[in-house]
Amino acid sequence: MGPRITLRQLATFTAIAEHGNVTQAASAIALSQSAASQALQELERTLQTRLFDRSGKRLALNDNGRALYPKACALLAQGYELEGLFQQAPVQLALGASRSIGGYLLPQLMSGFLAELPDSRLQLQVANSCEILAALCEFRLDVAFIEAPIQHPQVQLLPWVEDELLLVAAPGHALVGEKRVSLEQLASARWILREAGSGTRVTFEQQVLPRLGSLQAPLEVSNAEAIKHLVGNGVGISCLSQRVVANELQRGELVVLDNPLGPLRRTFFRALHVDKYPTTGLRRFLDFATAWAQRERG
Repeated sequence: MGPRITLRQLATFTAIAEHGNVTQAASAIALSQSAASQALQELERTLQTRLFDRSGKRLALNDNGRALYPKACALLAQGYELEGLFQQAPVQLALGASRSIGGYLLPQLMSGFLAELPDSRLQLQVANSCEILAALCEFRLDVAFIEAPIQHPQVQLLPWVEDELLLVAAPGHALVGEKRVSLEQLASARWILREAGSGTRVTFEQQVLPRLGSLQAPLEVSNAEAIKHLVGNGVGISCLSQRVVANELQRGELVVLDNPLGPLRRTFFRALHVDKYPTTGLRRFLDFATAWAQRERG
């Protein structure tokens, strides 16, 4: 006897998992509420197990549902790929990037990819590294690019692009005139830092903070553009990616400080869920991203 699980049942299951509500899930996949409820009941009956904890109209995945979810997503991706096998279907991908990458690198990467495949549909979500990884683990993203090597059992990280962090200040800042800036001077300066959970902050805490000890009540700002404006207005100094401050340095609005710590190098990573099925479209994008990074190095 052939398999009794259908793609419609799996599509209904994943939609309910993502919306937490049968009515909303049914609307998302163009089914009636009764058809969606029936599809879920048939799937649970076939598997002989409950997949959700029910509280009123709210449905939340139980441990069985969480185990099934990535496998259902992979099977659906393969099903959609089969449907488009003999059509030149446009690539549709949900991308995620931490803020420095999303603001300065991903637009270049996406522009290059769209120049080659102009009918592609790419969505980009930008947040800090921790938030992007959470979205990837929930299958809300197909691939992510992050600044921090955050380890997670469900995520495969691969090095993608090399980057360097610079200590920057306004041209009129007291430390700009110093040929040799001491660790003590850095420790006593007012710092403007990215928020906890961002890749830039993680690198700062790993490579800079241990050498400086405690800082004088640093300001926390979650937006690099805002940090650059504050630094440019003389409010304090910061530690930002060279890619983020390249234009301001060229225009003379910011200046690189002498760094007694030496070069602050880091790696940007490409992140995939370990259970993510690599569709043809995703493979094309990943290959393009790899080739693009090699040209960047070159």
